[in-house]
Amino acid sequence: MFALGFFLLTGLVCQSLGQYDYYDEYYVPSAPLEEPSSPHCSQECECPFSFPTAMYCNGRDLKFIPIVPSGIKYLYLQDNHIEEIKAGVFDNATDLRWLILDNNNITSDKIHGGTVDKLKKLEKLHFSNNRLTKPPSSLSKSLDELKLIGNQLSSFPANTLSGMENLTTLHLSKNKLTTESITGAFKSLKSLVLLDVSENKLKKLPSGVPPSLLMLYADHNDIDGIPNGYLAKLPALQYLRVSHNKLVDSGIPAGVFNVSSLLELDLSFNKLKSIPEISESLEHLYLQVNEINKFDLANICKFSSPVNYSRLRTLRLDGNNITHRSLPDDTANCLRQASEIIFD
Repeated sequence: MFALGFFLLTGLVCQSLGQYDYYDEYYVPSAPLEEPSSPHCSQECECPFSFPTAMYCNGRDLKFIPIVPSGIKYLYLQDNHIEEIKAGVFDNATDLRWLILDNNNITSDKIHGGTVDKLKKLEKLHFSNNRLTKPPSSLSKSLDELKLIGNQLSSFPANTLSGMENLTTLHLSKNKLTTESITGAFKSLKSLVLLDVSENKLKKLPSGVPPSLLMLYADHNDIDGIPNGYLAKLPALQYLRVSHNKLVDSGIPAGVFNVSSLLELDLSFNKLKSIPEISESLEHLYLQVNEINKFDLANICKFSSPVNYSRLRTLRLDGNNITHRSLPDDTANCLRQASEIIFD
């Protein structure tokens, strides 16, 4: 029988519940301290001489967007009380590249025409933690990053992202989106690398996702299965997170996760009773808090040899119905690269 001493020796058994660190979704550069503002700047804001194309209006209790002078490319308006984007505020801002509007009170019906839609050079639009019920329309085809986290989106028209071939990052988490409401929304995104649809009301993984996708986050939804061949259509996918859903064994087709591109697979906090079949290339597998009652080594390694073994470095099994005693005899050969295996 495989000895527990192997795990103790290599430090595999631990109690840590952390598995990856999330980056700060709302980070933006701060204005240089104690630096005079250029005279062309709006009086409510700062335009440092050392960064003359940026205007910092963040955290100033603003209830409106001040007129943006020409030459400004980076506009920071987060952490205010803005409720409306009035016509005319961006008339001179034809070169605007970044527009940061996080943490305000803007509603969809208060985004007037001739404002955001006229910013044709815009590359980054951060609109998280507002009160939007639908995304802004007629967005710039130059966008490479769009963040709409923490709104009240229940509608996402299929043509919203049409023609955005430069879009690489799309954050739609913490909204009220359903599977039907995002149907067809991603089909024209040829460069998309990250799609975050976590904390919504999805019953299925999003369809029509482009093959360029590297990261797909769908945690905290109502997903109960993975379509057969879903990952085979995403040859670049390396990170898939479907934790805190309703996945069951019958919703996992044989071999659906057995794709060589995948490096991290998070299926924690679901209702799985067995370890799904995975590729030997997978490096991180999170299965904690399921209903797993057996350790099927064949789903991790078809067979073990000097050249055939799993590349798993992390395997979490805490919160299931198995212990280290459930490990088959050949586990050491199969999981020879593991640095962390966690039971209760």
